[in-house]
Amino acid sequence: MNVTEAVLSRSSIRSFLNNPVSDDLLKVLLEKSSRAASGGNLQPWKIFVINNASMKDFLDFQEDWTEPEVPAYDIYPQKLKEPYRTSRFELGEQMYELLGIGREDKDARIAQVMKNFKFFGAPCAFFCFVDRQMGPPQWSDLGMFLQTFMLLAKEAGLDTCAQEAWSMKHDSVAKFVKADDTDILFCGMAIGYRDDTALVNSLQSKRRPLKEWAKFL
Repeated sequence: MNVTEAVLSRSSIRSFLNNPVSDDLLKVLLEKSSRAASGGNLQPWKIFVINNASMKDFLDFQEDWTEPEVPAYDIYPQKLKEPYRTSRFELGEQMYELLGIGREDKDARIAQVMKNFKFFGAPCAFFCFVDRQMGPPQWSDLGMFLQTFMLLAKEAGLDTCAQEAWSMKHDSVAKFVKADDTDILFCGMAIGYRDDTALVNSLQSKRRPLKEWAKFL
């Protein structure tokens, strides 16, 4: 698989098979991903992998968690302006329409959102933390690291879903992984093998035309 094939075939998978993923494969992918661009070579990512027994332990821990959670950051800006608001709205409606969930069916929509916190059934995952000292340039490094991992995962026959939703559960996740108090949870990453029978995995987000966001001078 070349880079173009990996880019075009990568998508956010929201239903996984229970097929196991080996720690050895994850180690190889993470080590390769560390070659992602990093300003000043800070390599600001801090990764905590849960797999096999630790995945079950974590999900059980989440079920038992009753303390308040303080979101690590705002995932989207408030009063999101155009064209960004429409892009976000259309993706959600596209997914719910595919799943046959009407706009009035709030319970079904919430149930779909809550699947985030089961990693959509993925057998393994990791959490990406960053030191609170870091600013926007280092957060962009996290994005490059994560994208590199997702493309390498495709090459290895795996699928992924980057999940900023986990930032809403910073407190419980940080407690479980024993993160430093100076670290902030950026996202989770579900990892595994896609369920090709699941309708939701046929979802392909639309991209705005090149002419709307690129200008050749």
